[in-house]
Amino acid sequence: MATQRKLHSLEGIVAAFALFFVLALTIGFAQAQSRKVVYLRSQAVMVQDAETGEVVINKNSDAVVPIASITKLMTAMILLDRGLDLEQRIVVSREDVDTVKGTRSRLMPGTTLTRDELLLLALMASENRAAAALGRTYPGGIPAFVKAMNEKAAELDMSDSTFVEPTGLSPSNVSTPRDLVKLVRAAHGYPLIREYSTRERATVKVFNRPLRFVNTNGLVRNSRWDIELSKTGYISEAGRCLVMHVRVASKDLIVVLLDSWGKQSRIGDAQRIRQWLEKTATRT
Repeated sequence: MATQRKLHSLEGIVAAFALFFVLALTIGFAQAQSRKVVYLRSQAVMVQDAETGEVVINKNSDAVVPIASITKLMTAMILLDRGLDLEQRIVVSREDVDTVKGTRSRLMPGTTLTRDELLLLALMASENRAAAALGRTYPGGIPAFVKAMNEKAAELDMSDSTFVEPTGLSPSNVSTPRDLVKLVRAAHGYPLIREYSTRERATVKVFNRPLRFVNTNGLVRNSRWDIELSKTGYISEAGRCLVMHVRVASKDLIVVLLDSWGKQSRIGDAQRIRQWLEKTATRT
């Protein structure tokens, strides 16, 4: 009987050590997980290290969703790939007026700007009539432009993306965060897209009067942010969208935030990602 009691006592000690070990592992795992999670209001997200390709944050990154004016990055690449004369003057037409969403524009029909100015306004201020005019005046018109957009998407291996027009006003322009990382990476290779998409403000002359425009991403005017490429987007079906090529915590990152509800939520998500990455960097 004494031997049996001794065995029971030994088993108790072993059980206690085992329980302690399991608790330690559980706490350690929970702490590790907390370092890998940042809570975001955007419904589809991907953050990738632009240099290594490492996926830093992944939330529904394969969800196929409308991308709104993120489309304009593709529009800009198609235009620049064709090598059209950027100094050619283009007249904004009634054909460029938005009949899909009824959005407003200060570029009235009859406005004459250079192709370069239209490209700047499309990227910086997300001007829909500017993007529409760029597509309309492409050789072969909108059909040829859309064909080139989808061919470019295929070239970039954006297998879950479809484009039907150059502005992003159609909810049929769809993609995934994973595909848009590829789009941002490619667009970052165009110096003019980098420059125009991050310009804080610009003035163009319309009917001999100055018209001032500002960047739709307020973060480009924040000196704490080092943004090399930026594009916002919004239609009701897409929610608030934001993509950036940005330097955070000594890393070059591609950030894709889609389907965020609330006017400032995409900016809030960008701030939360930055804070989380900076805290993570200080721990390592």
